[in-house]
Amino acid sequence: MPRDFADAAGCRSDLVIGREESFGAAREQLTRGGSVLLHGPAGIGKSTVLRTLAAEYARTAHTVLRCSATESESHLPFLALADLLGLVLDEVSPVLPAAQRTALESALTGRGESTLQRDGLALRLAVLSALRALAVAGPVLVVADDLQWLDPASTELLGFAARRLGDTPVRMLCAVRTEGPETENAEYDRHLRASPPDTRAVRLGPLTRAQVSALLDGRGYSGLHRSTVRDIHRTSGGNPLFALELGRALAESPAAPRPGEPLPVPTSLRALVLSRLEMLSDEARRTLLVASAGARPTPALLHAAGRGNAEAETAQAAALGLLAPDPDGPTVRFAHPLISAALYAEAPAPERRAAHAALSTAAFDPIERARHLALATTGTDPRVAARLAEAAALARDRGAPSVAASLGLLAAHHTPTDGTPGPDERRLTAAEDAITAGEQDLARDVAREVLTRATAPGERVRAWMAVIEAAGQAIGEVDAVFPQALADAGEDPRLLALVHYQLAWRSLVVQGDFAQGRQEAAHAARLAARAGDRRTELLALAFQAQSETLMGHPDAPATIQRALQEPQDARVACHHNGAGSSRFRWLVMSDRLAEARTTVTALLREVRRRGMAESEVHYLRFLAETELHSGHCGRALELSRESLTLARDAGIGEGAGAMQAALAEAAGGEPRRALELAREAVRRAEGDGDAVYLPRALAALGHAHLASDDAAAAVRVLRRVRELEAGAGITDPARGRWQGDLAEALVRTGEPAEAMDVIEVTRAHALRLGRQSVLAVLDRSEALVRAARGEHRAAVARLTSARERLAGLGFGLEESRAVFALAELHAERPGRAPESASYDEAARLFRRCRALPWLRRVEAAVAARTAGTPPVPAAESDTLAGLAAMERQVASLVMEGATNREIAARLFVSVKTVEATLTRVYRKLGIRSRVDIVRLAAGRRPD
Repeated sequence: MPRDFADAAGCRSDLVIGREESFGAAREQLTRGGSVLLHGPAGIGKSTVLRTLAAEYARTAHTVLRCSATESESHLPFLALADLLGLVLDEVSPVLPAAQRTALESALTGRGESTLQRDGLALRLAVLSALRALAVAGPVLVVADDLQWLDPASTELLGFAARRLGDTPVRMLCAVRTEGPETENAEYDRHLRASPPDTRAVRLGPLTRAQVSALLDGRGYSGLHRSTVRDIHRTSGGNPLFALELGRALAESPAAPRPGEPLPVPTSLRALVLSRLEMLSDEARRTLLVASAGARPTPALLHAAGRGNAEAETAQAAALGLLAPDPDGPTVRFAHPLISAALYAEAPAPERRAAHAALSTAAFDPIERARHLALATTGTDPRVAARLAEAAALARDRGAPSVAASLGLLAAHHTPTDGTPGPDERRLTAAEDAITAGEQDLARDVAREVLTRATAPGERVRAWMAVIEAAGQAIGEVDAVFPQALADAGEDPRLLALVHYQLAWRSLVVQGDFAQGRQEAAHAARLAARAGDRRTELLALAFQAQSETLMGHPDAPATIQRALQEPQDARVACHHNGAGSSRFRWLVMSDRLAEARTTVTALLREVRRRGMAESEVHYLRFLAETELHSGHCGRALELSRESLTLARDAGIGEGAGAMQAALAEAAGGEPRRALELAREAVRRAEGDGDAVYLPRALAALGHAHLASDDAAAAVRVLRRVRELEAGAGITDPARGRWQGDLAEALVRTGEPAEAMDVIEVTRAHALRLGRQSVLAVLDRSEALVRAARGEHRAAVARLTSARERLAGLGFGLEESRAVFALAELHAERPGRAPESASYDEAARLFRRCRALPWLRRVEAAVAARTAGTPPVPAAESDTLAGLAAMERQVASLVMEGATNREIAARLFVSVKTVEATLTRVYRKLGIRSRVDIVRLAAGRRPD
């Protein structure tokens, strides 16, 4: 049967960028045997999703019928029907009644003069009968793209059949262009009524900025600055076709647009949106040009810019669909951002400069006035440059560092080469603003441009610092910069302080050497103090304090106090590498969760006010960590997801964000998703050569494995964490809090001796540093060791004490885990009935925490106790007395004759866990196989 999908291999769902949710909804509907109607505006990606779905489901359909209409052919009757049924006409004709066959053949071949008016009923029934006849041999998939261009006759016939197919295995996968919301769209309603009753309508909306970035990267436009991607996203309105065309135009453009200028719009897109401009008067076009040049144009602004008839001219444009009403106020809003960009791009350069000149005096905001003045001016002009530098400082103070960077680059462009300050000094200030805004790629390129010509040591070292800062966690990739920066710094203590501060980070991130990093930071602080550079001194002291905190160094509190002394630098005080951040970390590790929450909430508020993008990403993550410790799993999940979304959007801190999101998913979301995120965090840390976050990412992965009931995998990963932290000199167990997970996993895998070694070594450090929550978790883990050894009374005492202490410290999730372990301990005693009250208490606490994965584990345990495992007979009880609880359950089920898979299903564990448990059972009982277990149950020794 015809399957015109030769390119199916290239239409995989993983290539449908940004459509995972929509694609999943459509796939689910098709899998159930239903039909799908994709809809959305032109260029939104309907055809791409349709082709990908069609290629996937063509493999399961016996027959695939396809048509794709065009506007130029929409007047030809029955054309779409001919596309769909033309190739199968010979197959279905013999089974059709004579009248239906004649009408259908006449319509499809053009022989005769078949019309809906004359042969309406016969044709309708013929199409229905043809689809039913094809479905007898197997499922039928009808694929129709661009329904809006189907000829009316074909649309009517398909709709008639679709409404009457019933349970016939015919699925329809269609796409139609619609504009605006579904509730206001007559075209959408018409096509949905013509679809099968079970059709699911799936609207494709605009892509996010991160999705647009991924789309551009996938098409080879990967060298664009994030600020440029932001402009592409804004101009395209998230439309993938428009975004790709804009990306192509930028790639083909000989010169990038100046800062503040709109993007170049290719002719292909101009033609899409500017055809209606020909109907405007010349004056109305000029008014719209002024509106397109303005940031937030209003009628009042247009009047002030000399457009006296603005109301009438914008009303004319609105009537043509070029403008849309703004529900939030009197702003003149274009119906699509691309209309504004295309209108601006189409205008001659003198007209654009005239529009900016008018706005440079009409705009109410000084920042806007300065921007328009720059875009109205050609060449260098010290007066314009000074205005722009002032505007950049104002934007910085307002918390708009991205705007400040753009204005700073404009100021540099208009600064004469012999100006004071010079153009490169202004470029470096702009680069530093770009780093604050999270636009590291722009900062790096600006700094490298300065380095090609700068000779002054101060400018060169500043530029090197920008290159290092822009590298982020991948600081190892710019290792060659440090010798050059040291050479340029010479003997200047101010410049040397800057370099040694970054060397401290290199020691930590690249080498994983906390002691060396601490020494470099202390040296940088002394140099900065000697040079009177308070900002660098504060950063270095904050770094030193954080290193000492993580190392468990006794000087950490005193160093934090030094970093908090006056005078302070406001930006350093709230920076994620500043003293406020170091104090937050110390509070969390000291179990002072309420103070930590108050501290990080205030820091987050301040960095948002200042527009410090990278710091916002980190503080959201810090707050998520605090909420997770406190047992507020739902809130932690929301915050970690928000942090990761911002990190992906800005391209900063993605590994750390994935790490924290993994922990939150394991506690309050989906363990499967936790594993995916933790693996991503590990990949990013290893790819960046980041020795700071690699142990923490691995700890998150180990925790995710434990939450997924794969203790063996957790042990493998967490042993590596232990080795890495020991090599780095990290002794404070409150840094990663993975030791309890490792001990628990070791107990589950039958290695209690190693578990006790982990507990005792960690306990010594926790006692020295006063880490009470860590000590309580270690007691919980030791209780599991004691239970495995049969010391039930001691295990209960340990768990009860741990639960009370964790509750007092406010560690809600850890308290809940202790109660759950206590319930398991009570329920697993040989010959003892389950104590449902203990399980009820664990369920209540997990429900309070919104720890849904843990709640499901409690419910599974209760179900297994009440309906799954029979009581162990006395003879069996004697045989299995030396086994741990899980081992006894598995052995008992083997005695019943259950397979490993059946045991896994009944105990709600993985098959791997069953296999590992059986291995331990064999070793403890001195046997070699499942048969030997059965022989023991029968009172016979194995052969």
